[in-house]
Formats: sequence, structure tokens, C-alpha cells
Amino acid sequence: MSDPRKPNPARRSERSRRAVLGAARELVSEVGYAKVSIEAIAARAGVGKQTIYRWWPSKGAVIFDSFLELSEGEGEEGIRLPDTGDLGADLKAVMRATVAEFADPAFEAPIRALNLEIIADPALADAYREKLAGPVDEAKKERLRSAQRAGQLAADADLDLVLEVLYAPLYQRWLHRAGPLTPQYADALVATVLRAFAP
Repeated sequence: MSDPRKPNPARRSERSRRAVLGAARELVSEVGYAKVSIEAIAARAGVGKQTIYRWWPSKGAVIFDSFLELSEGEGEEGIRLPDTGDLGADLKAVMRATVAEFADPAFEAPIRALNLEIIADPALADAYREKLAGPVDEAKKERLRSAQRAGQLAADADLDLVLEVLYAPLYQRWLHRAGPLTPQYADALVATVLRAFAP
């Protein structure tokens, strides 16, 4: 039987890991990616630098995991998109939530930082596709397949292309700060996709 007065190393490690990820997100939002350092993350999290390097090989890897943590908690079944039977309504709900996230400064800063790192670090780009983008895209395509079965989307539609037509304009507007990210813009993207890939 374990001594209840003894600290649990696993619990302490998990607490430290979450502190590091939270500190990374906060610092990116406050000072921007370029000014964030492993030393600053360690100081904010109340851990030693060696603790961070034990878990992550680089600042970019910490930033990626801090972002990945935001998407955790989908549960046993993984990521699922709403499926009310109305493809237009479901896509509008998802796209409105997406533009709200991209327009939120606290959420946007880590996303921009992550994109900078992905461009410069092929290994991180692979991890991003495997751990985040791939599973999310597969969940989106499963919802689109459901719409195809229901006759709401062209049966021969290339689902990768559907997603690109839906998300690429949003990403470009956000990347270049070319216009506002509003619910109306989200709805317009959905309407365009539904017209383009109508059965």
C-alpha cells in the first residue's frame, strides 16, 4: 500500500506538463512567438528548463503541443462534427465557430506561431498533419460522406477539394488580414460550397 503522504510523481509530472503548455500559450499571446523562449516558458510555468527539454525538442514543439491541447477532450469517439441531417446548418455552425476562433486574439496568436514553425520545420509539419490536421479533416470528410449518402452533396464530389474550397478562402483572409472574419463571411463560404458541389 502506498504512503498517502508521499507525492505522486505521475500527478506532479502531469501538473508540470499542463503548466508548461499553459505558459507557452499565454506567452505567445502576450509577447508574440519571436520573443518567447524556453527560459521564459520555464519561468512562467515554475519548472526548470531541463524539464521542458525532457519532453520537447524545441520551442516549436512546445507551441504545437500547447495548441494541440486546446483540441483535446473530444472523448472516446474522437472528433465529430454535428450531423443534424441539414448539411448547410451543420457547416454554418462549424464555420462560424472557426471564424470566431481565428478572430479571437488569444486563440489566433498560437495559431500564427504554429504556422510559422510548420513552414520552417518539416518534422513539425509532419506531426501537425498526423496528430491534428489529419484527424480533423477525416472527421469533416465523414460528415460530408453522410451528406453524400443523404443526397445533399454530389456523390462524385472530391471531398478533399470540398474542404479546400470551404477553408482556403478563410485561411487566406486570415493569413493576409485581408478582411473581417464574421459569421456572415462563414455563411457565404458555406453557401458557395453548397452551390459548387450540389447533387
